[in-house]
Amino acid sequence: MHAQSRYGRHMGLSSPAWTVPARLAWFLQEMPALPPFILLLTTTTTTTTISSHKPSSTGKYLPFCIHYFQRTFVYSLLTRGKPFPLGVMVAAGFFCSLNGSLQGHYLLHCAQFDDEAADYRYKTGLLLFYTGLVINIHSDYILCNLRKPGEVVYKIPSGGLFEYVSASSYLGEIVEWFGYALATWSVPAFSFAVYTLCFIGPRAYYHHRFYREKFKEHPELRKALIF
Repeated sequence: MHAQSRYGRHMGLSSPAWTVPARLAWFLQEMPALPPFILLLTTTTTTTTISSHKPSSTGKYLPFCIHYFQRTFVYSLLTRGKPFPLGVMVAAGFFCSLNGSLQGHYLLHCAQFDDEAADYRYKTGLLLFYTGLVINIHSDYILCNLRKPGEVVYKIPSGGLFEYVSASSYLGEIVEWFGYALATWSVPAFSFAVYTLCFIGPRAYYHHRFYREKFKEHPELRKALIF
């Protein structure tokens, strides 16, 4: 099995020596994406003239912050997952910090949004991003409410796009970041979208296989990630 899959339900029988409670782990690993991005935005707007930014440019920075604010301050309080391996949490936190710095630097110092085609890409990308965000949040809500407090057993999710795919929340996140890449039309954003697909795409397959092997009543027509 891929090393990237060895947390949560895929950790196997042997638990890592060092683990962190799921809620704390999600908070600590997602939060580092926000400070560098916000710091870059703050310092840029205070050291340049307002006229150097188009009024709609702010919308290009907000989706990234909205996603990570939700993951840091909302999802981390709702999740009831298994403890995370410390190494996974630290690696994820480092990646989020690096990604936040890269995305913010490119958008605030390198990107150009002046042509008419960019405006259409921006609006279409935002529509995709917020569609994916809604799917992601709704799917996470379903998953967080599958278990009662204190329960650690796994159950088959249902409702929403879970009626069609086993990894509805992952599908939403992939749509989010490809929409974000289209809206910003930046190499870092497209790289992040492809990375997201390559990272959680295989994990969606493992989730799907887990459900099919563990539950005889798993719907036969349900796919892993794509309809």
